Amino acid sequence: MPDPSPRQRGWEVKLVLWMVRHPVMVAVPAVIVIAGQRWGWSAVAVTAAGLAVVTGCWYRGHPDTFDQYAGPYLRAWCRRWSSYIGPRWRHALRACELSITHRKTREEKFPRITRIRSYSTTVDTLHLRIVAGQQEKHFEAKSAELAHALRVQRVSVEVVKPGVIGLHIQRREPFTKIIPAPDMPQQSSTVDLKRVYVGETEYGQEWRIPILGGHLFVAGATGAGKNSIPLALMRSLAPLIRDGLVRLWVCDPKLFEFASATPICYRYADTAQSCADLIADYLAEMQAVQRDFADRRIRRLSVSRETPINVLIVDEMAALMAYGDYAIAKQVRGHLALVGSQGRASGHTMIGMVQEPTKDTISIRDLFTWRICLRLTASNHVDGVLGEDSRARGARADEIPDLAETAGIGYVVRPRSRLPIRVRAAYVDDTHIAELVRFITESPQWTHQ
Repeated sequence: MPDPSPRQRGWEVKLVLWMVRHPVMVAVPAVIVIAGQRWGWSAVAVTAAGLAVVTGCWYRGHPDTFDQYAGPYLRAWCRRWSSYIGPRWRHALRACELSITHRKTREEKFPRITRIRSYSTTVDTLHLRIVAGQQEKHFEAKSAELAHALRVQRVSVEVVKPGVIGLHIQRREPFTKIIPAPDMPQQSSTVDLKRVYVGETEYGQEWRIPILGGHLFVAGATGAGKNSIPLALMRSLAPLIRDGLVRLWVCDPKLFEFASATPICYRYADTAQSCADLIADYLAEMQAVQRDFADRRIRRLSVSRETPINVLIVDEMAALMAYGDYAIAKQVRGHLALVGSQGRASGHTMIGMVQEPTKDTISIRDLFTWRICLRLTASNHVDGVLGEDSRARGARADEIPDLAETAGIGYVVRPRSRLPIRVRAAYVDDTHIAELVRFITESPQWTHQ
């Protein structure tokens, strides 16, 4: 391999490379000039005005299709040339020490943007081909500085493929309005148990989580909106609860959040001892189903009234596992550990909620398949909930303001890329819970088993 030359690449070569990388920016002006010379500039102006009118009518007349197909690309094009190119972009990278200077030519090299997407008005996604010698850890370590340099609220980092990283840039708060409570489907067949509606993501898409095949862990400080998640799930699962396909086992030590939903609960407990007894019965139920499956050589659950999904909701897990009576806490820890490690195949799902998600408090937190991190009071709690380096990649749950308007806002991790994304749960108030109870209990199909 030849030694590096002290000379820099010529400007004309750089220009040709730029034109190759941006063919649309070269082709569009060329087409306009050719059309103007051949058919006249009046025809070009009329055509441009017609396109503008059609686009405006599409924008105003059918927002769903425009926002899905045209909006992301138009926003991405505008933001590429207004925010992520030229001196401002290079200055931000240089200030954050994310550029590399060639040791011989002294040429400064910057990560090159290969793709921009803007799926919502508040979040942009950039793919960068990084310079040799860089890795995603460099950008994770400088994510806060880069956010300030770009005048945005948050920068998250993911690996797209070798040599290419993704920057997810939150320009402003995506959740400025309360998300309405989920609609209750009329038929059980319309509910996808692997994609149950809970709220919305920062990309403007529906936030859906599975209720079958794992366990859900929700961490958040007081007032963070933890109970919005199981309540939203209950509304989305309403027809299955009504038809006896989902049974709710609820431990509610605070005697507050789920008390009004007791008519639709299969079992409900509100004291430490009664919660321990409920969890023991839940474990016994799970083991009975496992024995039945083994006897009948069944390896996969088929949801029916005979083999329903059993959902165990444990509010304030720390009160049962760490803060209360030692004997009760020891029993609860052991039983929940068995549920967490064995309940997946038999359709026994656990939803646990906690304010202090430390390993000392919740020793079984690694048994939860899916994690949701709402507002927390300590930065080190974020990695404890979502996994190592989640905060460095952008899950700054400890920086969510302690305000009533931010209840239900938090982060989840996208499984394939490990990228934290911002989400918000739908708000379910007492009126919506009462509506849920009436929907189920007043139906002819309802039989409290």
